[in-house]
Amino acid sequence: MKGFRTPTGGIRVDRVSRAPGRKNAMETIRLLIVDDDEQQLELVRRMLSSQGFEVRTSSSPIGFSNLVRDFDPGVILIDVNIPALSGDRLVSLVRKNTRSKARLVLYSSADQEELRRLATQVEADGWIPKGLTADELATRVRSICT
Repeated sequence: MKGFRTPTGGIRVDRVSRAPGRKNAMETIRLLIVDDDEQQLELVRRMLSSQGFEVRTSSSPIGFSNLVRDFDPGVILIDVNIPALSGDRLVSLVRKNTRSKARLVLYSSADQEELRRLATQVEADGWIPKGLTADELATRVRSICT
């Protein structure tokens, strides 16, 4: 499932089959993860892929706008502490320089109150702490899409 805001503020959902030929194919959320930690990227990619998400990753903010336009994710998980360009600045970049309707979610191991405050400050669509199980992470991402 790929959800994005319509001009009236609602959410439109496009359905993509996860596995052709399966009877009740699950809806797939296209997810882009941006994190400078390669091990964290691979871990989260595997966790969310196993939960039915279509996942792309990027370890650098360079070329980020092009990746967003080309992949057209429904959700973008953005690490807050990327040295070259912080997560809060990436949120602003996406909002200003792309036509993406993706849900922008700050993702960090920082204190949860600080993460929540930062997400509110930059008008992100949500925040998720690092360190969740695959099921918890998938549930949080799906809840942001509804």
